Amino acid sequence: MNPKFAVPVSFASRKTAERSVRTGLQNESQEATRPPAFFIRRNYKRFGTVAANKFSKLLESMGPWAENQDEWRTFGITSQAQLDRESDLFKTVLDSAFELATDGGKTTRELNPLVWDLRNGFTRFDVPGLVRELKHAFQLFLTRDRFSQGVKDLHAELADLRFPYEWYPATRMMQRTIHLHVGPTNSGKTYNALRALESSRTGIYAGPLRLLAHETWSRFVAKDRPCALVTGEEMRIPEDSDTWFHSCTVEMTPLNAKVDVAVIDEIQMIADDERGWAWTQAFLGVQAKEVHLCGEERVVPLIQDLCARIGEKCVVHRYQRLNPLKMMDTSLKGKFGNLQKGDAIVAFTKLGIHQLKAGIEKTTGRRCAIVYGNLPPETRASQAALFNDPNNDYDFLVASDAIGMGLNLEIKRVIFESSYKFDGVNLRPLTTPETKQIGGRAGRFRTAAQAASGDNTAPSPGLITALDDEDLPTLKKAFHAEAGPIRTAGVFPPPAIIERFYSYFPPRTPISFVLARLQHLSRLSPRFHMCNFNDAFAIGELIKGYDLSVADRCVFLNVPVNLRDPQQISALQSFAKCVADLGTGHLLDFKNIDLDILDEDRPIARQAQVVYLQRLESLHRTIAMYLWLSYRYQGVFQSQNLAFKIKSMVEEKIADHLEKLSFTEDSHRLKRQRMRKMGKMSKKKNDDLLGPLEDDLVGLNEEGLVDLIGNEPVSLFPEEADVETETAPEGERQRADAGAQA
Repeated sequence: MNPKFAVPVSFASRKTAERSVRTGLQNESQEATRPPAFFIRRNYKRFGTVAANKFSKLLESMGPWAENQDEWRTFGITSQAQLDRESDLFKTVLDSAFELATDGGKTTRELNPLVWDLRNGFTRFDVPGLVRELKHAFQLFLTRDRFSQGVKDLHAELADLRFPYEWYPATRMMQRTIHLHVGPTNSGKTYNALRALESSRTGIYAGPLRLLAHETWSRFVAKDRPCALVTGEEMRIPEDSDTWFHSCTVEMTPLNAKVDVAVIDEIQMIADDERGWAWTQAFLGVQAKEVHLCGEERVVPLIQDLCARIGEKCVVHRYQRLNPLKMMDTSLKGKFGNLQKGDAIVAFTKLGIHQLKAGIEKTTGRRCAIVYGNLPPETRASQAALFNDPNNDYDFLVASDAIGMGLNLEIKRVIFESSYKFDGVNLRPLTTPETKQIGGRAGRFRTAAQAASGDNTAPSPGLITALDDEDLPTLKKAFHAEAGPIRTAGVFPPPAIIERFYSYFPPRTPISFVLARLQHLSRLSPRFHMCNFNDAFAIGELIKGYDLSVADRCVFLNVPVNLRDPQQISALQSFAKCVADLGTGHLLDFKNIDLDILDEDRPIARQAQVVYLQRLESLHRTIAMYLWLSYRYQGVFQSQNLAFKIKSMVEEKIADHLEKLSFTEDSHRLKRQRMRKMGKMSKKKNDDLLGPLEDDLVGLNEEGLVDLIGNEPVSLFPEEADVETETAPEGERQRADAGAQA
């Protein structure tokens, strides 16, 4: 490799250089803070060094040809000498791409797609993202002459995803009416949509959270209306009725059930990078005579345009907030003594929620209820009831951002513990929609107590503030800003397309490469964007060693797993092996599931308590994964009842541990300060060099790599230069559960 880009450095120096590169690149696309050309050249020179080092490490991890020849043969590599030649050639391509960026100043996706994609992966997902992009680019490079023109044409045809509404032919034969209910929080839009659902004979509610699905299910059951609860890890089907309503998470929306009314909640999440495909799938595919969509005003142009494309009537119902909402000028000054009855503090971690609860109760002497996403539904309902009751000593609530999704809570003031949130990749400031949605839960038009007493006084305004002064400016800025319109809906290739696409590759081709190739060739219309492939890539790599069918691999691509937890990764691989070997799948047969923790007492040492909680949460998620698979492989994973029992036992131990957490005001204040500092350091990365968001969602595109001689973009697959990719401006997996209609 060109020595200019391959400088040997120590481990510590390399880590420092990586951080420096990410920091140096961050403001490139911001005109107001765009660094001089000299600094841009320096940053790309450093980036070239990082990429060169990572590619060398990648080659080592992929192994020599003799040790991994089955996989190398799928890419047309038949000897170590050929692998060495191709590796050297790709290094030359990499050098040329970075020379084009460094000396020619060409860094855009159109002029330098390889560097663009490497930079995209690096800035969004750190070093693992860079390595993943390098691997996919190298594999695509190896197969540049691998396919005949006929096969390439078939690949391009299957990767044409411009018309996702055609994936649901049975729905397209219907003439649906789309009712779009839009407005701010506490405006009554979901209430009116649910009234339409309740007045129908059959129907579906699809929401973003298991808690909301359970709340709607409870509402129907309380009114003696037969209703099924369907989430990724739980199904409750009425036994004494032939027809029933469905209350489900949006990923589990039954697309083959013909109903009168469907309600799809929080439709603005159709733009989400991770889960947007599920809202698109539910909206385009649900077979309901009336479809009621509830969400924000900014989604109206997109939905109207999509309705026009499929020839369906769209009726927009606009709502105004029933009581005013106000941003306060002062915070709580970090003091729990400034809390008032009816206050809700919002935190973004389970540990933080319970620490706050302990601190509030210790300081005020009053009780504090808690609500968060993983809380068992019955416990959440009882906690909400305790907080909503004005005649007890539960004066306060500590909750996660789940309260922003429409949970029925009588909150007077919302207090943000922090204006920063960890999103799984970065610690970032809360967005404008997040701030308004969570803060908008403050204030109720009329509480249950007021309704019971006949109190018709004008509603008081809902109030929003922060725990600390330092967070107020960020929250105020978000509160007074207007979020831009949602221009695109997320899509993800359904299993049927992935399976057909895979059938044109040699046996044992890694599915992660097939997905990379599909993403590379995908054609999208301007109203759609491709959702994130990263978890699918990672899971595909983890299970590639097992003899699974393509259909089974598509199921496992969507399994709910935390890929940062080694215990869950080990369990995932054991589950995949069980399916591949046609094993029994009894829960107790999986020796790598940490059931021993159930017999251990809560430790006394603080560090041991941290490990103890991590083990419990890891076991809880592993059991949830087992339950998810048990609904898809009923003949394999047969210990469903035992899994539910263990899940309940784990939840009790977690609750007991969290209830006993202590609170130290000084340490908690220092933790908030560290969060703000880290958030400010990573903020630029979220507004970073990727420029306009339309390019944020695109992987390696059809322009391919850089010409080695003329420094002009040329295709990895020259015959495919006319393949079109139309990108998009904005951005509970389970894609395999519904997919396209047969």
